[in-house]
Amino acid sequence: MRKAAVVVLATGSLLTISPLAAPAHAVPVPPIASKGAILINGTTGTAVYTKTPDTRRQMASTTKIMTAAVVVTTKGINLNHVVTVKQAYRDYVVKQGASTADLKTGDKVTVRQLLYGTMLPSGCDAAYALADLLGTGTTTAARTKSFIGKMNKKAAELGLKNTHFDSFDGISSAGSNYTTPRDLAKIAKYAMTNSNFRAVVATPKYVTTATSSTGAKRTYTWYNTNQLLGSYKGAIGIKTGTGTAAGPCLVFAATRDGKTFVGVTLNGADRYKDAAKLLDFGFGSSTAQTMQLRSLPAGAERD
Repeated sequence: MRKAAVVVLATGSLLTISPLAAPAHAVPVPPIASKGAILINGTTGTAVYTKTPDTRRQMASTTKIMTAAVVVTTKGINLNHVVTVKQAYRDYVVKQGASTADLKTGDKVTVRQLLYGTMLPSGCDAAYALADLLGTGTTTAARTKSFIGKMNKKAAELGLKNTHFDSFDGISSAGSNYTTPRDLAKIAKYAMTNSNFRAVVATPKYVTTATSSTGAKRTYTWYNTNQLLGSYKGAIGIKTGTGTAAGPCLVFAATRDGKTFVGVTLNGADRYKDAAKLLDFGFGSSTAQTMQLRSLPAGAERD
């Protein structure tokens, strides 16, 4: 029986790779700038690369993966249910200086549209609307707190020991919104089992119409902040996140030749290159060397 290979990373830490888990076409273990990272087999969940995989870190807007996962897995959820946009949602993003879907007060939008608004432009207003809708209580504050409770309940159901949510969108004043690369990869793998979730996060651009408070039609155009889509062959998601404490974060997935990998990079200034390197390691390819990132148009949200 072959022994597992032990590789010294650029950080000086050791990475043990089982020959059973290693890529079919061996490529060198990539140096990763991100402080925490993992790559898992999207089917089995087996980790094929790790870097400080169990160290707790802030996750910024990658939090919204769990927000969306709770929504799409809610029993009896009707994605065509209509929600009226409240002024409170707009006030919130202005106060926080947060990324936004630019929802207009009084517009009538569906739960499905709110999912796209949450995951593509990383709209904290859209995430707020979902939490307000699906939480319980007599006030908005009570309902959003209830929804966050559902996020933590789902984390417990998934057996996550190093994840805690105090936010529905990743904005955490107390700093108690944290996860690890391993836990976040498990959340992403779970979310990707849902076809509605997969459809949303794989969409580079989404154009939709809503009915305004006057009955007029309004068009919303949202671009996916995840620039790996359309840049790395086979990329199918998932979500960006950026915060002062969290740094740039990325949860990503790609499929080639029937094989899927899901990965996470936390606090990495070059998250897209890191993600491409990790996927190359999984697929045994060299795409990262020539990858050109899809550009976002002027005025599109960045996260």
